[in-house]
Amino acid sequence: MIIDKDDVGNRIDKFLSDELEDISRSYMQKLIKDNCVTVNDKIVKSNYKLSLGDSLDVTIPDLVQPEIVAEDIPLDIVFEDDDLIVINKPKGMVVHPAVGHYTGTLVNALMFHCKDNLSGINGVMRPGIVHRIDMNTTGLIVVCKNDFAHNSLAEQLSVHSITRKYNAIVYNSFKEEEGTIDAPIGRNIHDRKKMAIDKFDGRRAVTHYKVIKNMNKFSYVECQLETGRTHQIRVHMASIGHPLLGDDVYTSAKSPYNLQGQTLHARVLGFIHPRTKEYVEFEAPLPNYFVRVLEFIEIYNN
Repeated sequence: MIIDKDDVGNRIDKFLSDELEDISRSYMQKLIKDNCVTVNDKIVKSNYKLSLGDSLDVTIPDLVQPEIVAEDIPLDIVFEDDDLIVINKPKGMVVHPAVGHYTGTLVNALMFHCKDNLSGINGVMRPGIVHRIDMNTTGLIVVCKNDFAHNSLAEQLSVHSITRKYNAIVYNSFKEEEGTIDAPIGRNIHDRKKMAIDKFDGRRAVTHYKVIKNMNKFSYVECQLETGRTHQIRVHMASIGHPLLGDDVYTSAKSPYNLQGQTLHARVLGFIHPRTKEYVEFEAPLPNYFVRVLEFIEIYNN
């Protein structure tokens, strides 16, 4: 991987443990100590500070992994061709297998639908996966069928040129109609499963938002990602006093509705098609549960 300007100055062990989220910082430090990590083909120490253009190579020893089984799970396919497939992911579906979720994932479903036609860049656990959305976030995700498409989409992600617009219901009304949150995000030092604003070691994260409608105790907003850090919208909106309705991780507020996780929907996804070089954009309608919550709020909170 190549270091861009947003990551200059970060410690290599911190950067890689954030980038490779299934690997702890202590294990990454062990890999570095065992000469499994090089920068520009040279061995470095865990405290190495990244420079613009650094080329990182990481060799992770083979682990005994469970066999990922293809499963005949229905998919809401928005677009498909020989290079990629765009899926409207439902709430509750995990994107790729991980501890505790080896079946029922999007990858299990894709392996059945696409057979062997998935890129192999991210290994057997994440075939075709370029980016992901949280289990309880609904909406659009693009999956690549070959390494050519995967490399193209990964490059677009790295330069922040992919259009990603989300709709969310958040707590509290806004005084301003729109704004930008530019606050670095890193692992929560007290809980590795959570992310947090980290002005010292976090990676730059930028979210643009605009208010669609204020609804007294709640607001309906659109958030557009400039960067794509883990839990970015959830962390950023909570940091300005507008946590997402239903989010049981980044707010202690008890939802007045029977919700399964945060009310967040990846509505718009746009990028340059790897093969045609033309800009394509897709949109997924709000899921039924989201619409019902909006209607209920409008009736009882205005």
